[in-house]
Amino acid sequence: MKMLKYSFGLFAMMLMLLTSCRDFVEPNVPYSTFDTAAYLRTISRTSTTFNFFSLPTSKFALTLEAVDKEDGATVSNVEVRVRHRRLIAGVGLRYTPENDVLVKTLQASDFKPNPDSRFLRVAFEVTAAEAIAAVGLTSAQIDGGDVFEFRLVLNDKFGRRFSSDNVTNNVAGAPFYNSPFQYPVSVICPSDLAGTYAFDALETFCDKTFSGSTTFTAVAATPGAYTVTDGTFGAWQACYPDPWGNGNVRINDACGQLTMSGTDKYGDSYSMTVISATPQVLTFRWVNTFGEFGTVAVKSNANKPWPSLR
Repeated sequence: MKMLKYSFGLFAMMLMLLTSCRDFVEPNVPYSTFDTAAYLRTISRTSTTFNFFSLPTSKFALTLEAVDKEDGATVSNVEVRVRHRRLIAGVGLRYTPENDVLVKTLQASDFKPNPDSRFLRVAFEVTAAEAIAAVGLTSAQIDGGDVFEFRLVLNDKFGRRFSSDNVTNNVAGAPFYNSPFQYPVSVICPSDLAGTYAFDALETFCDKTFSGSTTFTAVAATPGAYTVTDGTFGAWQACYPDPWGNGNVRINDACGQLTMSGTDKYGDSYSMTVISATPQVLTFRWVNTFGEFGTVAVKSNANKPWPSLR
């Protein structure tokens, strides 16, 4: 029994010794000779869309922070490159040019100290006009829904290059790093048609004319889409009478081109054709698959003229 206790005690002491020794083992890893990289942390995205209706005043603008072992001082320059992308129905994506081109170069001297961080920062912008010229297009060739793909290339004083093609997903997408090196800038068509409007029904399928009001309500999940309070603009009530009920008809604004979609409570679908559009009056003809139709002149509200619509 004494021998058993002695053996067990000796075994326990050896375990304690081995365990405690592990704390004093120096790792055989040469941390001091690790090769460190550099990246560009996105501090703010001041402007990342181009307004189709105001291309001359649109711009792509960022504030970046250079992060490296010298607090940003290893940066030699940053290339800002761009190409144009368009999705063509039935064809796919078309790029102009095929490979991105240089539109601007940020020099090391452009990176400055800031009061919020020890790393050097730079704020820059590229106008829509500069981007359009760089890819070899004109403003007349730009459509709503187009995308300009901006890509940054960081070149450091050691001859190394960092960009979207050699950055890890963690550095590109994680909130701490926020360094994608690539920024899509969409050509958007802001739409602001929500509101209640007075209208005149100039024509109906029952030959009655009248005046009324309608409300365009923005659809939160679908920019540029608006439900209307009555897809017949009062024609059912005037001609039958029959209340609109739970129909769901929308007017859709795609860069000033108006279309109508949706169905009424009987399942008939709707479409529209714009006849004329001035800042004061929007006139269009609606029709449904049951054969009902009407022409309405919708008046703009005070201090809110109709935009260019078609």
